[in-house]
Amino acid sequence: MAIAAERNSDLFIDGALVAGGGGRFPTVNPATEEVLGTAADADAGDMGRAIAAARRAFDDTDWSRNVELRVRCVRQLRDAMREHIEELRDITMAEVGAPRMLTAAAQLEGPVADLEFAADIAENYRWSTDLGVATPMGIPTRRTVVREAVGVVGAITPWNFPHQINLAKIGPALAAGNTVVLKPAPDTPWCAAVLGELAAEHTDIPPGVLNIVTSSDHGVGAMLAEDPRVDLVSFTGSTATGRAVMAAAAATVKKVFLELGGKS
Repeated sequence: MAIAAERNSDLFIDGALVAGGGGRFPTVNPATEEVLGTAADADAGDMGRAIAAARRAFDDTDWSRNVELRVRCVRQLRDAMREHIEELRDITMAEVGAPRMLTAAAQLEGPVADLEFAADIAENYRWSTDLGVATPMGIPTRRTVVREAVGVVGAITPWNFPHQINLAKIGPALAAGNTVVLKPAPDTPWCAAVLGELAAEHTDIPPGVLNIVTSSDHGVGAMLAEDPRVDLVSFTGSTATGRAVMAAAAATVKKVFLELGGKS
């Protein structure tokens, strides 16, 4: 993995790095307006396949129940990012236009370190609680509270602090047992796509558990709010788009987590 003038990133769908059905689109250094390279441009078909993969991985594997695997995978992703931190720093400075100083904090190293928090919480969390026996209506009944993952999480993120926001959505969602489809801003596709490369090469994340769909078309991201196979949408962005996400999600009564400008 290395940043280069001719660097091209791919989609990460169902455990594989694949081309986008929409071709490719340029990623640009906002400080110099230099074209750095290209990213895979997903179309509706690509997003549909990513959602299907995430749905299957949640429904048909033990990911949501295998805490040990989830903790290991989140820590593997953290370790892989640490091992490639200088390459990630170069990508971040070039694609985001971030000064080097900020990559030692919220633009890169801080979010990577926060993955450990998600892993620790999952490792030590009380996933079930035995409430003992009660006798409602005279019937002896053992009561247990079991805390489960919500399902397929659609994550839609902006350009300004891509590592922080991408990882703040991905890390806890995976640690809690969800599967994820990430649609990053078209301004910073590499910062997201590189997570797919690292996951494929350095982690035991099963196929379909994490999917990363870069696209120049905002309508591709909107599919996450509309598709009934997605159980929750986590969106960070403008209030206007947040309203649209909430309205679209209402049709399938899915959960929404909205961090909006002027709201938070």
